[in-house]
Amino acid sequence: MKKVIIIRYSEIYLKGKNRGFFERAFENNLNRALSSFEHELIKQCGRYTVREFNEEEIEEIIEKLKKVFGLHTLSVAYETNSDMDSIFEAAKLVARTSGTFKVESHRGDKKYPLTSVEISKKLGGMLLDYAKGAISVDVHNPSFSVRVDIRENGKALVFGEFIQGANGMPVGTAGKGVLLLSGGIDSPVAGYMMAKRGMNVDCLHFHSYPYTNLQAKEKVVDLARILSEYTCGTKLCTVSVTHIQEAIHEKCKPELMITLLRRFMYRIAERHAKRIGGQCLITGESLGQVASQTIEGITSSNSVVEELPVLRPLIGFDKNEIIDISVKMGAYETSILPFEDCCTVFLPDFPAIRPKLTDILREEAQLDVEGLIEEAFATIEKIQL
Repeated sequence: MKKVIIIRYSEIYLKGKNRGFFERAFENNLNRALSSFEHELIKQCGRYTVREFNEEEIEEIIEKLKKVFGLHTLSVAYETNSDMDSIFEAAKLVARTSGTFKVESHRGDKKYPLTSVEISKKLGGMLLDYAKGAISVDVHNPSFSVRVDIRENGKALVFGEFIQGANGMPVGTAGKGVLLLSGGIDSPVAGYMMAKRGMNVDCLHFHSYPYTNLQAKEKVVDLARILSEYTCGTKLCTVSVTHIQEAIHEKCKPELMITLLRRFMYRIAERHAKRIGGQCLITGESLGQVASQTIEGITSSNSVVEELPVLRPLIGFDKNEIIDISVKMGAYETSILPFEDCCTVFLPDFPAIRPKLTDILREEAQLDVEGLIEEAFATIEKIQL
């Protein structure tokens, strides 16, 4: 008898003739997540089992697997021979010493001499006799369950619980996007949400050093590293926009600073994405959350994007919903560290809430847009995570 981990996938089961493409991507991502552990991954009839691992590392392995998108549930099971005595020995390890229980059985091997109902009845009776009154049967609301899966290879899997996975689609099955990663709460969550739909996510961060300090940059590196645990690795590029902000501050109306800066960010992000094969931009904008995220502000910023779509997975979320996901993915405590980002530099007292595009274009005409963009590209730094 030995421990194995059963993995069940999520939406992949809805796929038709191209299911193999999604299964291969999922399998690759599972192996990548477990690359630092000894293991063997076996595919069996629409699910996988992890074998030959060090049982002392099982908790770490489970935590890694829970971050693989496409994984619906997993279970730690005992693999044993399929005779009832062997199944009973494994069931004793799964069962609790008190409370109510039920047995759920499934026969993958239809030639097995007992039906699923008969397996459950017999094993339940054996557990009752063994417990000597300490446990009782409750098939409607048990405090624990013992589950038996009879396989075609003469083995049985015995387990107790389903551990929830990340769900979604395997990363690498839905193209590549460039995430505008700030040091806040929202943008890492936006990247997480797009990775959950199967997208490869690379990150682009704008900084204003020396107005912002190096700790602010390290915070973003840490956020990208947290995100990379869900994206099967990511690349982070940083770009200085200090010179752009100085130019806007010197020549343009202060209330339009944020909108003008964001237009530069979108231009730079789109050109960067096209250089690295990105197919869209991803932002953490939520409608009405701040001055630049009104529909007028979004329209003014978005109008400079020439070809690529801009995906805003959080556009209809409120702040508490975003925070809940940030906590779930383990980014929240890093996101709230008190280090400023570039949008706080030269921040006007009263930023325009409903900027008019005609006003934006008039102010922008005072700037050397192309020259400032080229200067920004000269500052790109690449960080592999």
